[in-house]
Amino acid sequence: MALINYITQVQFDFGAIACLQAECERFGIKRPLIVTDAGVRAAGLIDRVLAQLKNKDDVGVYDQTPPNPHEAAVRDALEMYRSGKFDGLIAVGGGSAMDLAKAVAVMATHPGTLKTFAVVEGGVARITSATAPLIAIPTTAGTGSEVGRGAMLILDDGRKVGILSPFIVPKVAICDPELTLDLPAMLTAATGMDAITHCFETFMSPALNFPAEGIALDGLWRGWAHIERATQTPHDREARFHMMSASTQGAMAFQKGLGAVHSLSHALGGMNPRLHHGTLNAMFLPAVITFNQSVESMQKAKKLERLAHTIGVSQASEVAPAVKALNQRLGLPSGLAAMGVTEDMFPKAIESAMLDHCHLTNPRIATAEDYAMLLRQSM
Repeated sequence: MALINYITQVQFDFGAIACLQAECERFGIKRPLIVTDAGVRAAGLIDRVLAQLKNKDDVGVYDQTPPNPHEAAVRDALEMYRSGKFDGLIAVGGGSAMDLAKAVAVMATHPGTLKTFAVVEGGVARITSATAPLIAIPTTAGTGSEVGRGAMLILDDGRKVGILSPFIVPKVAICDPELTLDLPAMLTAATGMDAITHCFETFMSPALNFPAEGIALDGLWRGWAHIERATQTPHDREARFHMMSASTQGAMAFQKGLGAVHSLSHALGGMNPRLHHGTLNAMFLPAVITFNQSVESMQKAKKLERLAHTIGVSQASEVAPAVKALNQRLGLPSGLAAMGVTEDMFPKAIESAMLDHCHLTNPRIATAEDYAMLLRQSM
């Protein structure tokens, strides 16, 4: 078993879940609240988590996390946390459960509504080390939220906002690929493309963080080389191992910043929570790669050439078409229209994208007209 100490500590291997009790003891968590969703619980994964804990009577379970976590769900989970006098959280699931748990960890220990802690509301400085301890156990290989310093949540006013702080990074991530073996094919594909997009966008971002770029390229290689096998042969343990690694690496890397793909995905996801975030990313990625390719910093650093080498195509111009072809092979939608996005949604999506925290870390800052073009090209 490898212990990786970058951003936070990561216990990574098949069977890593066995260290859960020891990690709870290390961080003084005696009464944890498990945050998950109904699907993860129905799949029997919460029973496997509970089997690792000594005092099951002291453990609570909140299993009503929605696919795109919103403020009402945060309030419900927070009420359970406070009424049960819990002293820490264990997030089990995909990015939604982990993001919801992060919000509860902040609000349980700080005054204010959820909006108070949003980046766009100046919330970064309001989050302190008082944040409740959180252990993250991913059951998908996509968001990488188990090592991320952010959480995406939908406010009561409909905005999808980011909460960012080093204090909401989980104390430890327990990455056990065993927990992903029964993930359905389309969820494997969609979450896997989320991880691949994180690697692409981080590498293209102009911010200086060379270790993050190296991690992004290695994560991209792993994800690109194994996503089809994981989707088509769910119990391929080697493929599942590399996909979970790609997911974790993508989020380790995106401390550097993301870009226009995520600005648009956050915008549409806030408007319609039924739109899957990873699938949206897959739809936007080809158009955004093409949009970025003319930027001088991209050309000077030969970024597209290096991305081409990583995914095994011969030249930079083949990168965006290769992503589109991969989406097709994975059986993902042909575009936004197939997901139910309509052109009347464009004005509000563009307005939200330009206010998103990922907008300014794209290598080419998009105008409203640029975002309209990217939406049209992704339909």
